[in-house]
Amino acid sequence: MRLGWGEGGQPVNETGAGRGLSFCRHNRSVVVPWEAEEIEKWKELRVRSIMTLDVTTLKRNDKLTLADDIMQLGRIRHLPVLDEEGQQLVGLVTQRDLFRGALARALGYGQHAQRKVLDTLLVKEVMSSEVITTTPDTPLVEAARVLLERKIGCLPVLEGGHLVGIVTESDFVAMVARKGQ
Repeated sequence: MRLGWGEGGQPVNETGAGRGLSFCRHNRSVVVPWEAEEIEKWKELRVRSIMTLDVTTLKRNDKLTLADDIMQLGRIRHLPVLDEEGQQLVGLVTQRDLFRGALARALGYGQHAQRKVLDTLLVKEVMSSEVITTTPDTPLVEAARVLLERKIGCLPVLEGGHLVGIVTESDFVAMVARKGQ
C-alpha cells in the first residue's frame, strides 16, 4: 500500500484514508503504518521537543584541529560557529568540511601531515557561512521537510538571535526509535 500526504498536508493512503506517511527518494519508498491520530500528534510536536540543548560550538578563529578533535572525541558531525563574543551564529562546520582536509591523506600523506595541514587552517576558512536555521517553535514536520529538501544534516535553533540548540537527523531517528519501544 502506498501512503503519502494529500492536499493540505493530510496523511492519506491510496484509497484516500488517513493511515500513514511515506516518502520516496531515489525510487525507494519508506512506509510507516501509523494511525492517523498518531500522525496528528506528531504534527503538533515542535523542534524544542527533540533538539539538543547543550550545543558544542566553535569560534571562527579556532583552528581546524580543534574542530577535528571535538568531532572525533564527541562523535559530533555538526559544529555551529559563533562570533568572537560567543553571541551570534556566524557559520557551521560539518564533518564533510573536514573531509576536505582528509584529501591530504588520500594523496599519500600520513595522519601527522594531515594534522599539520588542519593546524594551518582556521574554522572561518572552511565553514559554511550561509546557515539555514530554525526556531524552537517550528513544527517538527516543517524542520524535517527542510532537512530533506535542502539535503542537510542539521538545523541550528535560534531564539531571539541566539543559539539555543541544534536539531539533527540523528534526533529524528532517536525520536522514532524511542517511539518504537
